[in-house]
Amino acid sequence: MTSHGKWFREAKDLKTPGFVETGDDTTHPIIQIDKVPLSMQDGQTKYLKDVLHVPTITKNLVSVGQMVEQGLHVTFNPNGCFVEDMKNQGKLIAKGERNGRMFTLDVNMPEVNSMLFTHGKGAGDIGIWHKRVGHVNLQRLKLMEKQKLVEGPTKFGAEEVMSEVCEACQLGKQARHPFPTQTTHVSSKPLEMIHLDVWTMKIESIGGCKYYVSFIDDHTRKVWVYFMKHKGEVF
Repeated sequence: MTSHGKWFREAKDLKTPGFVETGDDTTHPIIQIDKVPLSMQDGQTKYLKDVLHVPTITKNLVSVGQMVEQGLHVTFNPNGCFVEDMKNQGKLIAKGERNGRMFTLDVNMPEVNSMLFTHGKGAGDIGIWHKRVGHVNLQRLKLMEKQKLVEGPTKFGAEEVMSEVCEACQLGKQARHPFPTQTTHVSSKPLEMIHLDVWTMKIESIGGCKYYVSFIDDHTRKVWVYFMKHKGEVF
């Protein structure tokens, strides 16, 4: 059992409510049941069947009985626990450490086989998918669905658009026109022309400065920077 709902790919709701009672005499509701993939130390992926989704528990618990039913041999000793695959000549595929009277199994969640899979509220919202996939354009999202790179109940209509403008895209993707050339003058010696700019710092420096001004020599392209505590400070 686990509290991580994102691990469930094809979760099924229980027909009748169920509860799990823990050692502190508290009960926790079972929300769903599904198989969960585990990436073993030998690189293989094993699926644990009938895993319970219990959102309020704090630990992930693995049933030894379920592992045995799937052809695995589990051994416990003072050095830890060891899982062997009896269908593969007893090859060791996972092991864990002993922590008091408890044993922890060293396994990870494998990568998702498909590019993406839908789950939970908003699975078919094209605006949510736009943000999930790194703010790609809508044409790309619809192409991903057409090529079956997204699994689940996602269906994007041909004329579907986002319900609101994406602020992050407006700020991050907008183009800026080049600055117009105001002069064709080219400096022939240092200090003949100086470019100056004043900037405001969001975070005050250790010395208490909030502003800085930069000087760029047009001829040598050398840069000098002067920090100021006040905007009107004379330099």
